[in-house]
Amino acid sequence: MAVSAADESFLTTKIDDLVSWARRNSLWPMPMGISCCAIEMMAFAGPRFDVARFGSEAFRFSPRQSDLMIVAGTVTYKMSHVVRKIYDQMPDPKWVIAMGACTSSGGMYRSYSVVQGIDQFIPVDMYVAGCPPRPDNLLNGLIQIQAKIARGEKPGQREKIYIGEQPGEHERAHS
Repeated sequence: MAVSAADESFLTTKIDDLVSWARRNSLWPMPMGISCCAIEMMAFAGPRFDVARFGSEAFRFSPRQSDLMIVAGTVTYKMSHVVRKIYDQMPDPKWVIAMGACTSSGGMYRSYSVVQGIDQFIPVDMYVAGCPPRPDNLLNGLIQIQAKIARGEKPGQREKIYIGEQPGEHERAHS
């Protein structure tokens, strides 16, 4: 039986798109469960929320095997050096999710020992709100990271958003 050219099928794509697809669907999280938000992160990895549907069920406790760091909980200045060291050991490209109010802004702890937002020492790609945030909110953050990867955005890349005024307009109006 002869096979005609119309019966054959093939797939073409760009290598960048193929790599982006593979990266997006196989993120390996590095859990940094520092305090109470870590319980919600554990629930996120459990069977009820089934993060395996998104290719991220394999939590890696070795930074050299991870490409997504989830920082969950209150970060003190003493602990910030450890978080930064683990972040530096992760291979590029790497993404970061700041989970919870304490991680994002220091939360209710306005003291000399608590970092008022981890974006002071590592670049953050996604902030997940809540105290503690629900596991489905963290799942939404993961989906947003996957969307950033699909669009081809680089880690740590954020645009400044000005609401209601243009850059520099505030200074001109009040001078």
